[in-house]
Amino acid sequence: MYRIGKYDVDDRMCDLVCDNYPVLLVMSRFGISLGFGDATIGEVCRAAGVDAATFLAVVNMLTAGEAMLADDPSGLSVEALLGYLHNSHGYFLDFRLPAIRRKLIEAIDCSSDVALVVIRFFDAYVAEVQKHMAYEEGRVFPYVRALLTGTRPDDYSIDVFSRHHDQVESKLSELKRILIRYYPAQGTNELNSVLFDLFTCEQDLASHNAVEDRLLTPAIRRLEQKGGPQ
Repeated sequence: MYRIGKYDVDDRMCDLVCDNYPVLLVMSRFGISLGFGDATIGEVCRAAGVDAATFLAVVNMLTAGEAMLADDPSGLSVEALLGYLHNSHGYFLDFRLPAIRRKLIEAIDCSSDVALVVIRFFDAYVAEVQKHMAYEEGRVFPYVRALLTGTRPDDYSIDVFSRHHDQVESKLSELKRILIRYYPAQGTNELNSVLFDLFTCEQDLASHNAVEDRLLTPAIRRLEQKGGPQ
């Protein structure tokens, strides 16, 4: 069963994972490991030192779509969201994208002109993702942490981030089209596996951006308006 609905602290964590396996990625980014038995979501979060309301806000948004947000967004932990997003950056840059590149090289004939175009395109895309996430790590997150300490820097606001927050996952669609339309693969299984990874990575990046746009950005706006930490 792939349940689409709202979870709360009394639901079992194992049911959440079995119903919605992409939640495994959410768990790892919050620092929650497996082996929790029949414990509830609330119990698992407490044991891991994770803010349950924030964890559930991310889970419910990603499993139920845009219509399902937190009942009380003001109660979310901004620090927990920052940790989640920071760990997401590490996952994409240090693990997911390098793994896809290795599989891509193995699946195509690197001596062909089309293959060289594909690799260059992918590398250029990764460079864009690195730039995008480096900006967040170096500019946005320090600004948010300053707000959490009660300091309001005068030279920045979350609206600046929101206006320039590009959707880095979109260009993966171009790479998928190049492979699907023009690359004459001899090893179908290998290339199809790479394409599957590109599709899932694109979805994961879109979910990452959704958390920033629909959870972090509104929370920071409230923090700016209140002039103090939450």
